This record gives sequence, C-alpha cells and structure tokens, in this order.
Amino acid sequence: MIGITLPDGSVKQVEAGTTPMDVAKSISEGLARNVISASFNNEKVETSTPLNTDGSLVLYTWRDDAGKEAFWHSTSHIMAQALEEMYPGIKLTIGPPIEHGFYYDIDLNGHTISEKDLPAVENKMLEIARGKHDFKMRSVSKEEALQFYRDQENEYKVELIENLEDGTITFCDHDTFTDLCRGGHIPNTGIVKAVKLMSIAGAYWRGDENNPQLTRVYGISFPKQKELKEYLELLEEAKKRDHRKLGKELDLFTFSQKVGQGLPLWLPKGAALRERLENFLKKAQKKAGYEMVVSPHIGQKELYVTSGHYAKYGEDSFQPIKTPNEDEEFLLKPMNCPHHCEIYKSKPWSYKDLPKRFAEFGTVYRYEQSGELHGLTRVRGFTQDDAHIFCTPDQLDEEFKKVIDLVLYVFGSLGFEDFTTQVSLRDPEKPEKYIGDPEVWEKAEQAIVSAVTDKGLDFVIETGEAAFYGPKLDFMVRDALGRSWQLGTIQVDYTLPERFELTYKGSDNELHQPVMIHRAPFGSMERFVAILLEHTGGNFPLWLMPEQVSILSLSEKYENYAQKVLNLLENNEIRALVDNRNETIGKKIREAEMSKIPYMLIVGEQEENDGTVSVRKHSEGDIGTMSVEEFSEMINSEIEKNSVEFNV
Repeated sequence: MIGITLPDGSVKQVEAGTTPMDVAKSISEGLARNVISASFNNEKVETSTPLNTDGSLVLYTWRDDAGKEAFWHSTSHIMAQALEEMYPGIKLTIGPPIEHGFYYDIDLNGHTISEKDLPAVENKMLEIARGKHDFKMRSVSKEEALQFYRDQENEYKVELIENLEDGTITFCDHDTFTDLCRGGHIPNTGIVKAVKLMSIAGAYWRGDENNPQLTRVYGISFPKQKELKEYLELLEEAKKRDHRKLGKELDLFTFSQKVGQGLPLWLPKGAALRERLENFLKKAQKKAGYEMVVSPHIGQKELYVTSGHYAKYGEDSFQPIKTPNEDEEFLLKPMNCPHHCEIYKSKPWSYKDLPKRFAEFGTVYRYEQSGELHGLTRVRGFTQDDAHIFCTPDQLDEEFKKVIDLVLYVFGSLGFEDFTTQVSLRDPEKPEKYIGDPEVWEKAEQAIVSAVTDKGLDFVIETGEAAFYGPKLDFMVRDALGRSWQLGTIQVDYTLPERFELTYKGSDNELHQPVMIHRAPFGSMERFVAILLEHTGGNFPLWLMPEQVSILSLSEKYENYAQKVLNLLENNEIRALVDNRNETIGKKIREAEMSKIPYMLIVGEQEENDGTVSVRKHSEGDIGTMSVEEFSEMINSEIEKNSVEFNV
C-alpha cells in the first residue's frame, strides 16, 4: 500500500500501481469524468500512470490552467497527425501549448499551406478526435529514438534527441501517430470536441534567423463547441477594444517610423490623460510621505555595471553612447533604481530620517526586438511610476504593507476589482540568474510572504519569476474580457544597497545598510494606459476622460449660448468642448458617441430662452433637460461618488 496525499491534506491509502484516474474514481464518478490531467510530486504525469510510491497528487480539470495546458498540448499532437496525413513528407519540429491554445512548427518540405486550407485540417482533426484514441507514453533508448527520426529524415527531431540524455527519452503514441514528447496529456482524443486553427506564421528553427524558416500553425481547442463559440465572440470583442485601434480613434497616441519603432508619441488628449493619471498618483504619494525626484535619461555605463543591470540587461539595451573623451561611455537608462541609489547616497542619513521614499515618473529605454513590439504594451521607451523606499530592516514589514495599500487604492479607483497576487521567488537551481547572498534572499522572500499573509491577500507562489536582484509581489489583474495582466509590482532588495554601499547611522551610532523597496503601481504609463483602454473599451472613469462633455449647437445662431454654457462648465472644472460645425445634429451626436464622450449637451432656441441644456448620456440617450448649474452638480456628484479617498 502507498499513501497518496491530496490537495486538502487528506491521505488515501491505495495499492501500488494505482493510477491518478483510479484515485479520481475512488473519490467520485463525477470527478473522474472531468479529470483530464494530473501531477504527482509536482511532476506532470498521465492519468494512466501507475503510482508506486507515497506522494502528493493533484487532479486537474478543464477549469485548471494545468488542465488546459494538457488539453492544448494533446490537441497539438492531433493537429500534427492531421497535417502528416494530409501533407505526406512534412517534418515536424516542436508543438507546445501556449497561453491560449497551441502551435506546431513544421517544415513543409515542398508543400504549401494557406489560411484557406485550415478548415479542411480542422475537419481532419475532429475526425481523428472522434476515434477516442488513448494517449500512451513509452520510454525509448536514445539510439531507438534517433533511428526512428533518421528513418523519417527529420533532422530537427534528431537534433533535439542528440541533446537529450539516454534514459530520459519518451515517445507519445495515439492512433497511428508517434511523437517525441515529455508527457502531460488528456486521457484520449475524444475529449477534444471543438477546434479552431487561428493563423499561419513564419518562425525560425529554435528562434535563430540563421536557421531554416518553418511554418507555424496556431490553434485552439475546447471540450465543448459552446466554449469555442464564446471564445471567438470574445476575440471579436477584443478586436473592438484593441488599444491600438481605440488610441487612434480617440486621438491619444501615434507612432512614427522616422521617430523609431516602439517609441510612442502622445497626442494632446493622450498627454492630458497621462497627466491626470500622474497627478492622481502624485496626490496619493504625497499623502503617503513620498518625495518627488528627477533623474536624467542617461547614465555612465559604470553606474549600470555597479547595479548589475548592464550584465543582466546589456543585450536588451541600446548600444553604449560614446563621447569624444576616450573610454567614456553612457547608456540610455534601462532602470531608475541606480539613479535613486545615488540620490540617497548624496548625503548621510540617520535611522531617525528613515524611511526615505523617492518617487519619479522616470522614462527608461530597452531595445526590444522589433518582432516583439506591440502597440503600447511592448515598447522601447516607457515611463515607470517608479519609487524606491530606503528603510531599516525593522521598518520593512510596515512599509511593504503601506505599498500594498497604495496599489489597492489605485486598482479600486480605476475599476480593476478582479485580481490575484503572485509572490515571485528565485529559482534555487539557477543561482546564475541572480545577484546577492542566498541568506539575504531568504530574508527578503520571507518578508513578502509574511506581509501578504497578514494583509489577507489571495496569492500564489511562482518560483523562478523573481527580479535578478530580489523577490517581488506581482499583481495579476483580470480585465473585462477575463484576460490576466501583470499590473503593479513591489520588490524587496537587500542587494543594491550593498552594491552601492548605502548606509545610515543606527541608534548604536554604527553604520548599517538600509533595505530597499522598489514599487510601481501602474508598472509603466504606456502599458497601463493600453490595458485601461482595453478594460474600459475607451469608456474611462468620468474623472479621467479627456473630454467629459460635448456641447452641440443646433445651428450657428446658438454659438454664443453654447460658448456661455462652456464657460459655466469650465468654472465648475468640467472639461468640455463646443461642436459648432455646420453639420446636422444627428451627425454631431454620432461622432460624439464614437469619441466616447460621456455627456452631450444639445442647445437650440428653447434651451437658450429657458437657460437650460438638453442632456444625452453616452450609449444611453436622452436623460432630460436641466439648468447648467443642475448639470454641473450632477457631474461633480458622479465624480465624487466614484472617487475613493486614499487613507494612509
């Protein structure tokens, strides 16, 4: 008998050789019908894998991320089989699951495939799936594996196998198909009920442009046709909410090839939007005891060598800027923290002065590959709402919790209510990825876990996701379309204070090293605006809208009254504009709706005589006639109702 520990801590005694599916059946038939994958002692296993030792078992359904991963991984095998049968002689390379679906990279070996061919491939995949073929793993020797793919003249799989250790190689079989695979599958092909192949793209073998170019086929699959239909509808909604599309329609930002890829240009409305976001956070930061600083866009190379950023970000940075002076080099700033360390170091501090909280909306630069650039979410120049807190070790817990409060205030004010937190720790098996003493890392990691536990936050731990200089707390926000984004981060850092030799004089009159907290509630202004655009569909909170009201005159005869209304609104700090173009009122309303202006005030003869305005609300229509004073009170009341006061 062996002991199987389940996630709730209970232990089931079962016979050696029992499979995860057997365990599921022993719990309930309903669970067994829904289980599609499993892990044993944190390793992916098949639901049919015999368990022969004591250990921890987790059973996954379609609702779990790990279940979806196995589902999409398995579907990539089905697609590979379909493509092989339809295009004999193609060479398969790799076909992993991704965040939404899967892909397979293929050398078509003389065949051609286009988007119009994909429906036929989908039909073939569903035909294979209906066969309910079991996925079966088997171990093979290295020589057997090499011979299998040499016989197929598949040099890509041969190359993969040559880099594997004998005794670690496994194949997965289903129906007539075999693939090199590490495992993690659903029980059988019949669980796949709906398939959609999304697109075709080019990809270099192993991501190296010096290698052969392959054809990448992307797809997604579901256990129910209804779920595919809902997903495709969600994609259509996402297209409407694409921040690149909305940014153009709302005149917020643009890009220029002459300025350079990945370097956004903020238009007047976008600049005003950014300014309001900055002022919103500055107000909260001032209340919380932050002091604003400003640092240059460049720094000497030595600065980033000292911080470790040059070693870790060197390949992703712009090339050094050489000056006429020999051996003098500058870098465009990849991070603000080294500059803030030098600001702290500019004078001596006592423990009585701490904590010091330095904040800056600082622009940084990283040379992202052109293929990875995407609107505002992946750029080469971006502004971080950065702050660095220098505190004593005794102050760390309280300061960390205060930053959590600030992040939660930002989310609440901007409508991000669905989020989880992720404690990102170092990977102890890859020490080369990090700088600093392991003991110091242990202290920093414990401080974060303790703070989030005390705050009652729902969190998960992700090993290997830490920054190179310290562990961090990441906030994962789910938007209106159910997509998850990493927004806001807090990091604990004992390493940079040591590298920059930062000190303060303690109560014992000795010099001590401060702890440093890095934090950015927005993350970057560019990415935050992009996510906010897609989350709200461009319908920002009223206080944030570039234009809150559009005054529409029925004809040029009422321009003077429209201007009078504008002045009254501006006196009440309401942002408005007058549309007095020689256009029909219907066209003016349609264009105001497209611009997502929250309120429209229509003025004509009746309104001028009565000193009133006819009010329309975006996407709702007419809401009545009222005086300008009544309307102003309504607007300011709505803003006040939706604003949250930041309490320190």
